Amino acid sequence: MLGVSVLLVGLVVIGGSVLWSVLSGSGEVRYSADHAGTVPLWQRWIPALAGIALVRLVPPVAVGQAPVSDAGPPSGRWPQLQAGVLLGCAVLFAVALRLVVDAGGAVEPAHTLLKAVLLLAVPMVLFLWTRSSTDVPRPARAGRRGFGPVIPVAAWFLLAQVSRPPVDRPAELDLVTLLGTLAVVFAVNALLEEVFYRRWLQTRWEHLLGRWPAIVLATLLFAAWHVAIMGTGQLLTDLAGVFASHGAYGLFLGYLWSRYRLMWPILAVHGAINTAPALL
Repeated sequence: MLGVSVLLVGLVVIGGSVLWSVLSGSGEVRYSADHAGTVPLWQRWIPALAGIALVRLVPPVAVGQAPVSDAGPPSGRWPQLQAGVLLGCAVLFAVALRLVVDAGGAVEPAHTLLKAVLLLAVPMVLFLWTRSSTDVPRPARAGRRGFGPVIPVAAWFLLAQVSRPPVDRPAELDLVTLLGTLAVVFAVNALLEEVFYRRWLQTRWEHLLGRWPAIVLATLLFAAWHVAIMGTGQLLTDLAGVFASHGAYGLFLGYLWSRYRLMWPILAVHGAINTAPALL
């Protein structure tokens, strides 16, 4: 019952945010924290929905290979404790970063420091304390080579590039500096966020709520913290904007992880979102 409630409320929030964004403005959302440029919502949702459909169609098991099932629901109090603490870390990260910005503080270094503490240090201490591996059960997937997600990831990337907003700023960094910067951005954003929101948070809540309720929950928490770096100061409008925009590929990333249990597809997608515009 709890899982169904979370799923329904989450979908209403995401769907309502899309409707709010359409009815209250031009149906466009910000796509970067670096500037105030906007893109139509369909540029977010069409690649994501196409990717979700292909994830559903491409099986996680290679032809002729027997599936490997997930372990059963975890027992004892540690899984529930881990899920609760990770949920609290996600909420606290979004709230604390927004409070820092509202108080006139700079996004950096607050963003990186809060992320390092709440999304990395606290979970690692939690896992050590509960004597639980940070690894998670792996369900059926496309063999050891993990080729199953290639089709949905490639399709998403091509559609995302077709609808990509034009790059209107000339390159200002030399190649070495640019690649070094992108490597740091990838580690702090794509790698850390996907490990926390998908591998740790979503997986534990999947065991408690089910696949799609956990995907929706992780998506909302993942989107919510972006209010601090992409907001305008109007909380409801800002929340609607990030839920409508980041909700799209948050659902895609969540389903990619849940279906295949491979890190490289979600890192490739998230990394492309952050770095492809700069490289192009």
